[in-house]
Amino acid sequence: MRALTRIALILALVSGAASVATHAEPSGASARVVLYLDLGASVSRGVQPTPAVPTGQPTTRGYANRLVALERARGVSLALTELGCPGESIATMLHGPDPCYLAPDTQLSDAVAFMHAHRQERTLVSIDMGFNTLDVCFRHRDIDLTCVTPVLRTLRAQLTTLVGTLVAAGGAQVLYVGLNHYNPYLTQGLKEGAREVFALNSERALSRMNAVFAQVYGSYHIRVADVEGAFHEDDTRALRVPGQAERVAANVLYECRFTWMCAPRPYGPNIHPTDAGYAAIAGAIARVLPAGY
Repeated sequence: MRALTRIALILALVSGAASVATHAEPSGASARVVLYLDLGASVSRGVQPTPAVPTGQPTTRGYANRLVALERARGVSLALTELGCPGESIATMLHGPDPCYLAPDTQLSDAVAFMHAHRQERTLVSIDMGFNTLDVCFRHRDIDLTCVTPVLRTLRAQLTTLVGTLVAAGGAQVLYVGLNHYNPYLTQGLKEGAREVFALNSERALSRMNAVFAQVYGSYHIRVADVEGAFHEDDTRALRVPGQAERVAANVLYECRFTWMCAPRPYGPNIHPTDAGYAAIAGAIARVLPAGY
């Protein structure tokens, strides 16, 4: 009961932090129609624990669905096509075997076919790939630091190939947005000893991964949605949790709010975002979209 009370207090402390700015519905204006192609792994499909599947399943409450609602309020009608695949890595997207598609189809081949078929239409493409590539270094809640450097080298090469393929397939009307990633493992800092060291090492590894994203997307002049910033991961202020003697870093509290990592069983710990987390990601994407795209 003490553990559950602690979690409840943590969530309450940041309960108001996940709001995303919305805009009034335009009156008398016809919405601009933009195709929205959402690519990625499980987070792109709004995966969350549910009563039916406590380990997590795709939902209609992901960031893509929320972005559609946000943009509708701005007078843009996004026609959403979700091709994301839970468990997908860049390697499986490029070379297979794809967890969600029967060979010879892959998420990438379907994305290329979609873009060829709509080359003359205004299209938004979000790319949310890479975390599952690095996550192999985090197995058993321990980080093999000798794994990080070569895996990030591979990730850079694979992501460059993936983005280059998508850019070549798209026409002049396509707007690409790449997403960087939050760090669900920061919550391990609530525990002392090896878990606390793991949280610190994960922060360093994820920061390096996000730097790779910035470099690759920047080389193609692609806008980057700052999910890491939306999750307040640079906020290391020590905050007092009501009823607790020790202080907790603000970024850890945000991770507890924005992911299922601090939730009691059977729903947690789970690395996927909560409703508040998906709203924060949608807001990060919305902030980099140009007016009138």
